[in-house]
Formats: sequence, structure tokens, C-alpha cells
Amino acid sequence: MQLQDAEIEVKLLIDAIYLKYNYDFRDYSKASQKRRIEQGITALKCQTISELQSQVLHDPAVFMQLLQYLTIPVSEMFRDPSYFLSIREQVVPVLKTYPSLKIWVAGCSTGEEAYSLAILLQEEGLLERSIIYATDINPVSLEKAKKGVFPLERMALYGDNYQAAGGKRSLEHYYTGAYGGALFDKGLAEKITFSDHSLATDSVFSETHFVSCRNVVIYFNKALQGRAYNLFYESLCRRGFLGLGHKESLDFSTCSHLFEAVVKKDKLFRKL
Repeated sequence: MQLQDAEIEVKLLIDAIYLKYNYDFRDYSKASQKRRIEQGITALKCQTISELQSQVLHDPAVFMQLLQYLTIPVSEMFRDPSYFLSIREQVVPVLKTYPSLKIWVAGCSTGEEAYSLAILLQEEGLLERSIIYATDINPVSLEKAKKGVFPLERMALYGDNYQAAGGKRSLEHYYTGAYGGALFDKGLAEKITFSDHSLATDSVFSETHFVSCRNVVIYFNKALQGRAYNLFYESLCRRGFLGLGHKESLDFSTCSHLFEAVVKKDKLFRKL
């Protein structure tokens, strides 16, 4: 098959998904999109993209299976520990000046980052006056996140991350292990609201004090990146904070003039 034909098939599939299910992947990176669709084809035992499209259009269950490849839920508690350490040292002192807090974790996947921030806020005496909005477009990921159960085998890594992020206790303090899973404290979950939200089509969360969106916009094209950054800007309160993934940057974006770097190496910014 010629490359041009493959590109046409990918476009037809993505357009069909938008028209049928209202999930908008049209401005995602083409290379990433193609790679993820190829993984879906293999997993769903289809021979061609056209065959996959036919199944997706006629069977919502097949679409939901493909969605797991289009979004690829990948997360880790206290991922990139220096990011969380910088939040403790540079962002938390400002957050402590507010009587109440709204935090938005955009693209929360299965919830590891939302729970990490909840632990950090609790240790800094801020969780009781905080609401964490954790959003994603993948309903399967959101259901996993709501349960607050993560693989027990990953707790050693997560515990190391937590300590490197300036953790004040042992991570074991926050979960109960049973049957191969680590169930995190319900008191953390009570402060997190998990909900569906698309950076491609949905609107702002107004008067948010801190937005953390990491390793999400890297999969967008320039136009959608600009939309996402503008969404964060409009969502943030005056002088609110934005955190991005270590491979993401505001440099050369249409919104670069709207933020200043707080800790550039950890991709922490502040609204101007």
C-alpha cells in the first residue's frame, strides 16, 4: 500500500470516529496517530485500516477497545520527582496564600498524578481546602482512577519517586495492600473529582490555581497545542501556575508570551 493511501485511510477512520462518537483526534500528531492505529489493528486482528473502520462504525465495543490504543494510558506516581519537588518549593508557598484551591490535572489517565498531588497537598496542609479536578477522554481510564487501586508491584518504584519528590513519610502510609493491589486512602479520593473532558473540544475550568497537564500535548499538532495552552491560560486565575511534561514546551507556541518560567527545567510556568 502506498503511503498516500494509508494516510487517506487514517483520515477516514479518524473522521468516522469524530462523526460517530464525537471523539476528536483530527489534530493529533499524524505520526503518533498512525503508530497507535497500527497497534490497534494488530490487537483487534484486522487486516487493514478500512476493515478496522468498518468494525468501529458498527460496534461501539470495538471502538472502546481501539480507544485504549488511541489514548494509551501511561502514568506513574510522582513521575519525574523533581517536578513534584519544585511544586513543593516554588508553587506551594503561593498556594498557601489562598483560602481555597482548585487544581486541574488534565489528561489524568488512570489517576496516578492526581493521587500524587493529593498526597503532596495533604502533607503541605492544603488538601482540606482543595478540589482536584482530574479529567481524561478515556472512560475506562477514569473508572480505574476512581477506584484508587494500583499494582502492588509498582509501589517500590512509586515509593522511591515519592521520597525523591520530598515525601515526608513513607508512601505505605497512604495505601493498604491486598490481593496484588494497593488501595489508596479514601480521604485522598474524596478531594478528587474525576470527569470526562477533551482538550480538543471542551471549554475551560474557570479560576483554577494550578493546572498540571503532562505528556499530553506532545501528541497534538501545533494548532491543537495552541488551543490547549490557551485553554489553560483562560482557566487559570490571575498569576496561576501551569505544569507541563519534560518533553513539552511553551517555546515557539502562540501562547509563549502569556506565561513566564518558574522552574524551566521542570516545566513549571506562571500566568502573566
